Formats: sequence, C-alpha cells, structure tokens
Amino acid sequence: MPNWNSVLDQIQTKGSASDSIRRQYLKDLSDYTGRNTIIYYSNFLQKTNIDQDFAIHQSVNDNDKNGFMAMISNMEEKSLGLDLILHTPGGNVAATESLVDYLKEIFGTNIRAIVPQIAMSAGTMISCSCSEIIMGKHSNIGPIDPQIYGRPAHAVLQEFNQAAKEISEDQSKASVWMPIIAQYTPTLIGQCQNAIEWSEEMVTQWLQENMFSDNNNPKADALEVVRYLGSNTETKSHSRHISAKKAQSLGLKISYLENDSKLQDLVLSLHHATIHTLSATNTIKIIENQNGISYIQQY
Repeated sequence: MPNWNSVLDQIQTKGSASDSIRRQYLKDLSDYTGRNTIIYYSNFLQKTNIDQDFAIHQSVNDNDKNGFMAMISNMEEKSLGLDLILHTPGGNVAATESLVDYLKEIFGTNIRAIVPQIAMSAGTMISCSCSEIIMGKHSNIGPIDPQIYGRPAHAVLQEFNQAAKEISEDQSKASVWMPIIAQYTPTLIGQCQNAIEWSEEMVTQWLQENMFSDNNNPKADALEVVRYLGSNTETKSHSRHISAKKAQSLGLKISYLENDSKLQDLVLSLHHATIHTLSATNTIKIIENQNGISYIQQY
C-alpha cells in the first residue's frame, strides 16, 4: 500500500505533478467501485493561522454548491450513485442543508460517505445523510451541536439557565452572574434554541430517510444517535473525535476500510496525494471528480 512517504516520492519524482497523481488515484478508485466519486477536501489542518476572510472558505459554505454543480454536470451515469470523500472541519448549517438537498435530488439515497481521516460538525451531518459511512480505524467524525459566534449553543443555554436558577434562589448572586450574562446579546438565547432544534431535526430526518430507512423503528434510532451527537453534555466538546467503533455503537451504519484492502489502498493513497497538494500549495479547498474536473479555491 502506498503510504504518505511513497506518495510524496511519486510527486517529487514527477516534479510538479501532484494534480495528475491525485486525479489518477481518484479515477482508479471510481473504476474499482463502479461509482461516481467526488472528493471534498479542506486545508484546515495544514493552514491554521490564515486570515479570517479566507478561513471561512475552509469550511462548508454556499460557494461549495458551485463546485458540486460543476462536478455533477458532466457525470453521464448518475444512476451509479455517488461516493463522497470528506475531509472538512464543518461549517454553515444552512449551506450544509442546501448541499445535501441538492445531492439527494441528483442521486437519491444512493450516496456513501467516505471519511479517510476526519469529517467534523457539518461534515458529520453530511455523512449522516448518506446510506452508510466508510471509515478506517484511524478515522473520526464529530459532534453536531451547533456553534453560535464560536460558542456552543448548548453551553450558552446551560449557563443562562444556571444563572437564572441561582439568582431566583439567592438574589445576592446576581452580582456574580451579571458580568457573564452581560456578554449575551438580547437575541442570543433564541438563536441558540433555534440552531439546536434546526440541526437536530435535520439530521434526524436524514437518518430516517436513508441510513435507517430499513430499521424497525427509524425515528427512534435516529433520535438516539442525535441525542448523543447533538449534545454538548454528552460529548463534552465540539472538537470531540468520534471513532468508527464509537459511531457504530451509536447505531450508525459504519463500514471499515480495513475490510477491503484494495479499497483501503485506493482511498488512503488518494487521501495522501490530496493532503500533499494542500500542504505544498496555496489551495484552500479541492472539490474534484473522477473525470478530472476540479473546483479549486486558493488564497
């Protein structure tokens, strides 16, 4: 199996041929599975200190729809379904909902998520909209609890409710809580409540319609998954890394890369080649299909 160093050797041997090597692995993967394949990769692990004006492009946003439209427009056999290879920190909930709705319009429920390394937050939400999630023993997804202005919505509500409870029981504690509560805008609590309900309802519906559609009780199973993934109390942190084994124990339909050595070889070789591109260039995001069509954003 080509590893990180051997893929780098291939790129260095061919000079500036990282694009051709990545695209060849992508085509080889599609040929092996017999499915349409799109990679959706962000450089969020390679570039952690870029300007905020650019940082938004590392995450899921409405600009991504243009990339996916370009990828899908030249696919002749959409009935073959889609393998969506995700490497993302997450992003905007509204953009995520719009993107999933679009992919479902084109491919129906015939979409598999493949997570070679990490798909957090909105990336996990997208994965939950698919028929299954293919992960390695090293792969991770994450919690789906919404963040409002960088703050966990659940934590904001918990803190606010705790303040209200303590002040109602002892008015003298108001002076302790006021500096904390003062940082909240008048609409923040409502925003947090709406964001939680929105994300949880969305993922619950997606799980029922696809991954859990053949379960005896799809809604109950979906609610159980969302209860954990959507709870800051359960996961403790929005950055919590959830392994394939843990995801499977929650009830998600997980397939292991290790169960198919050829698939594992192709997916990880493609992953390494793509990460090398992100590391060695000013690329922020790559959306690319098996036909060599790319939508690449750079600084």
